[in-house]
Amino acid sequence: MNHKNNELNNLFEKSKSIIRAAREITGTVANLTTLISNYQIGKFIVEEEQKGEIRAKYGKKILDELSEFLTQEFGKGFSRTNVASMRKFYTVYKERGEQFSYLNNTDEKVLLPIVQTASAQFDTANLPFKLSWSHYQVLMRMENDMERSFYEEEAYRSNWDVRTLKRQYNSSLFERVAMSRDKDRVMELANEGITLYEPQDVLKSPFVLEFLGLDDKAAYQESDLESAIIGKLQNFLLELGKGFLFEARQKRFSFHEKNFFVDLVFYNRLLKCYVLIDLKVDELTHQDLGQMQMYVNYYDRYVKTDGENPTVGILLCKDSDEALVELTLPDNANIYAKEYKLYLPDKKMLQDKLQEWLREELE
Repeated sequence: MNHKNNELNNLFEKSKSIIRAAREITGTVANLTTLISNYQIGKFIVEEEQKGEIRAKYGKKILDELSEFLTQEFGKGFSRTNVASMRKFYTVYKERGEQFSYLNNTDEKVLLPIVQTASAQFDTANLPFKLSWSHYQVLMRMENDMERSFYEEEAYRSNWDVRTLKRQYNSSLFERVAMSRDKDRVMELANEGITLYEPQDVLKSPFVLEFLGLDDKAAYQESDLESAIIGKLQNFLLELGKGFLFEARQKRFSFHEKNFFVDLVFYNRLLKCYVLIDLKVDELTHQDLGQMQMYVNYYDRYVKTDGENPTVGILLCKDSDEALVELTLPDNANIYAKEYKLYLPDKKMLQDKLQEWLREELE
């Protein structure tokens, strides 16, 4: 009887794997087909508009008429806004889409090669467009090529939904990460997204915690901030970035018959190290830095294993003081004081600040 049950379970698991794989391939092919179709329609629109000055002058009318025609033929999904997005899609991603230049104005079954391509190269990393049409509608609004490429790569690698993509863009993730790196590493962001090679790669300037729902002007205690973070832990992990696993809050350890408590303890599986976070709502002091140094030393000596990297300490402060950190701690302390904000930052201000910083670095 057990032998028969094992055979049935094996059949069930194999069947489940086949169906899941088939659905995944079907979804990928359908998504890519939609994207290439939209790209090609956008190309036709641009070519139609550019046939002459008179035709270009009536570009708006072309969009209106095409939208009306496609809606009558196929129903929803072809509003004027969506048709205009197809044109934008072509202009923004023109070079990338040229590998599908075999699509033409004839009535040939032009989408068959797309299906064959997607089926033969199912590894989505090799596909020209890896996200959904809704993702690209958000990405196309970004004027800066480097910034757009960064968010596309991060959305793909981190499996962001559209809502998360919008939140990360509105929170100026690109600018905040870029200003925590040197100029050479900034240039890598567009092609690689956020890669974790060293502890500094988890830092942002500042961390944005608007999702906690705390009033920045109201009086609150560190315990209030900690409780709010625990209540929105998934959002906080997303803000911290790749590879973070939550271990404990108010983690107690004893030394010389005294008890000490670390506000938040995380582990980063990519950096292979513990990350200790202390929350500070008042002015940062050298005593705060010394306390974090003790926490990090304890974890390095008594908790981390031989195969793990040195512990990282982060003081998440309402107002940080880089000069105090440099004066108090040695260069290799692996401890960082970073500001947090309870509201979305001024994106234009951060963009200008980043450009100014880059110009200074390149001089």
